[in-house]
This record gives sequence, structure tokens and C-alpha cells, in this order.
Amino acid sequence: MVPAKRESLITQMRRGTLEYCVLALLRDQPRYGFDLVRSLSQADGLVTSEGTIYPLLGRLRRDGLVTTTWHESPSGPPRRYYQLTAEGRRALALFSTEWDRFTDAVDRLLQQGGSP
Repeated sequence: MVPAKRESLITQMRRGTLEYCVLALLRDQPRYGFDLVRSLSQADGLVTSEGTIYPLLGRLRRDGLVTTTWHESPSGPPRRYYQLTAEGRRALALFSTEWDRFTDAVDRLLQQGGSP
């Protein structure tokens, strides 16, 4: 595949799933923005920047899916930590269920060409 076409394809797939990947990273513990960027960059195809994550985190906060608290940092200024709300957990659970159904259907079509 031509590199530009591959990047376009990955960008389209990332666009619809990035917020849920962030919610998944927050499922077990609060995290600060740059930590989320670093974790996402370690996952193939999810490389992102602070310029993408911080507006997304702001939207998640406005939508009531995450809350924030400030914590002192041993190596610099205080950090804003993001944590899932109950609504954020419900949104992640719903996405997870629907993602399984969606990826199963796509996998079936890709492997079998839609044949039963």
C-alpha cells in the first residue's frame, strides 16, 4: 500500500476510536495528559500528539466522561490528572460491546467475503 494511503486509512480508523482508547487507559487509574500521549504512541497506529489529546480531554471533561484533579509533580509543575466518571465507565462498556460486534462482522467479511 502507498504510504500516504496507509496514513489516510489509519487516520480514519483512529478518528472514531481514539476517545475510547483514552477512556480505556483511564479505566484502572487516573493519568495525566502526557502520560496518555506516551501510552498511545506505544500502540501501533495510535501515535498522536499533545495537540490532539488535550482538546479531546477537554471535550471528555465537558461531556462528563472524565473529571480532573491537580497533583503536585516531583519533577516540575503540578499535573492535571484525568479520571473516569461513572458515565465514562458506561460509555466505555457500551463501546466495548459494540466494538466486539463491529469487529467480528468486519473480520467475517474480510475473511469470507461475506459468505455465511
